[in-house]
Amino acid sequence: MNKSLITNIVATLCVLVGYVSGHAIIFSIGIFALSGAVTNLVAIHMLFEKVPFLYGSGVITLKFKEFKSSIRKLILEEFFHKDKVSHLLQSQQENLDLTPVIKKVDLDPAFDTLVGVIESSQFGPMLTMFGGSEALQPMRSSFVEKMQDTLIDITQEPKFKALMVNELIGGNASSIHDTIEQAVDHRLDELTPTMVKDIIQNMIKTHLGWLVVWGGVFGGIFGLAAALVNLP
Repeated sequence: MNKSLITNIVATLCVLVGYVSGHAIIFSIGIFALSGAVTNLVAIHMLFEKVPFLYGSGVITLKFKEFKSSIRKLILEEFFHKDKVSHLLQSQQENLDLTPVIKKVDLDPAFDTLVGVIESSQFGPMLTMFGGSEALQPMRSSFVEKMQDTLIDITQEPKFKALMVNELIGGNASSIHDTIEQAVDHRLDELTPTMVKDIIQNMIKTHLGWLVVWGGVFGGIFGLAAALVNLP
């Protein structure tokens, strides 16, 4: 439902009815309502589009750089400030869980390294007597499983969690913030004035329609007051 269009149609009908019937009050209400609605409609249009000879129109695109700067400041200072990043890391200390990461790590190279160490040690000749490295292959899955369980147990220890969080906070909080800052700057650099205009316009388009409606309503009230004042 186009609220702006309906408001303008109703106001125009009041003007026509008042004019044709000679009813001064209806005509006054209609003309004031129409002027209020149209004025707000033009103002909304001027907010997003440049209108020739109308100073200040197209303010969204004209203030493009200021808009990007404000968005950057909002993101980096309100959401990803260094202190807030550090606090987040600290608050997540108890919830730090590396199990999903460990489960995805390929531990086969570790087993191959172990086999290589055994082959190159004094146990190498003995291993050869029992079939060489192939004799150890049935142990691969068991080794991977046990290694994963051991790593998970280590990462669940309070001392490990504390060391991990302290390392992130002490050594890499600034690096994390710098990475976020670079990502934000890169994304903002991709924005164009037209994209910014479309983003804002889509966000508040519904609410701006009510400006036209209330412009018509208050205009009609003023028109009624003006007509009553001028009554003989």
